[in-house]
Amino acid sequence: MSETKYLLFLGCVIPYRLSSYEISTRKVLAKLGVDVVEMPEFNCCGYPMDSVNHDLMLTLAARNLCVAEKQGLEILALCNGCFCSLNETNKMLKEDKELREKINGYLKEINMEFKGTTEVKHLVHVLAEDVRFEKIKNAVKRPLTNLYVAQHSGCHLVRPTKFVEHGDDPENPKMLKDLIKLTGAECVDYQDEARCCGNPIIGVNEEVPFEMAREKLDHMRVAKAEAMITVCPFCHLMFDLNQPRIEKTFNEKFEMPVLHYPQLLGLAMGFSPEELALNTLRVKPVKLLEKLRTN
Repeated sequence: MSETKYLLFLGCVIPYRLSSYEISTRKVLAKLGVDVVEMPEFNCCGYPMDSVNHDLMLTLAARNLCVAEKQGLEILALCNGCFCSLNETNKMLKEDKELREKINGYLKEINMEFKGTTEVKHLVHVLAEDVRFEKIKNAVKRPLTNLYVAQHSGCHLVRPTKFVEHGDDPENPKMLKDLIKLTGAECVDYQDEARCCGNPIIGVNEEVPFEMAREKLDHMRVAKAEAMITVCPFCHLMFDLNQPRIEKTFNEKFEMPVLHYPQLLGLAMGFSPEELALNTLRVKPVKLLEKLRTN
């Protein structure tokens, strides 16, 4: 399969709530020579259904995999949850004949069959393993020197290790950190870097995830981070969209801009803030952009 052409899986959240992630991703990938093909008639990855009906989750994910197999391309996912569902389903169905036959029984009703001929990668894996660091570094035209940021890679990019075979450490993830360093920005270390954002339970209980997010924001602030960098739409919503509510709940002020990694990389590659849709962020990166202009 081509190393520079992928079937883009946007999932449900990004097109409707975080177009900035899609816009900035398309900009930087095009500049790096990566061709993304629209995925025809994709459906939900299945992740939200897993706790209710596991077979339904597998079938929804498998249908997407069948679409990719028909196109003869690997899937590039932007969402950690989508990557998790699609990647795990792909591996489970390849390895478990009985499960594969069961799910193919459901797929047969819509004239589809899972064959196991494609792979699923997250944007981070495509950049680090296929595009590679040297090419990214060469594409940087305006290094973001003297900018201090903190990574939040999220849970499903590195866990569970049984299914995520990309060599990163689930307790001390480095891949996103290394990609951040290519922009010229300093990626600071902080307490509990690998901890969940809390978003998965926000529909049931706001108090606990807000406290989890507050602690992470506080740890980043202590480490002198000027922005947080995410690669997952759910994590991004937790820290960007909900940050004003978290501040109000705990009577604190963080004012921590939360950028998608391709927005950070795009700035270093020379794209304008407008081209990268930075104006759509809830926490406006005004100070950050002023600092970059004076560097």
